[in-house]
Amino acid sequence: MRFLHTMLRVGDLQASIRFYTDVMGMRLLRQKDYPDGKFTLAFLGYGEESDTTVLELTHNWDTASYELGNGFGHLAIAVDDVYAACEKIRAAGGKIVREPGPMKHGTTILAFVEDPDGYKLELLSEK
Repeated sequence: MRFLHTMLRVGDLQASIRFYTDVMGMRLLRQKDYPDGKFTLAFLGYGEESDTTVLELTHNWDTASYELGNGFGHLAIAVDDVYAACEKIRAAGGKIVREPGPMKHGTTILAFVEDPDGYKLELLSEK
């Protein structure tokens, strides 16, 4: 077994694709419209789907936004240097919602970024 992807529903597909590619450095791997179902799927990632877990963005054509709810937490992304990654993300127009620093009650350095739909991404330094 292998973890294939995580799916997020997004209101503005192009804004989300720009965020995940231009700000977070992912690549758009594939995208397909499903006219009969009135939705589009876009798959993005840091590597190929055959080798890594990727992100699936689902855009339902008749839905402009979603309530995030209180069950979802965040996506975690490993970076070489949390401080440097935040500066790069900020320079690309990304929104840092928790500045880099030690985890509360711990020593792990982390930060949080917010995507256009309000989903949180946790940045962690690779150990």
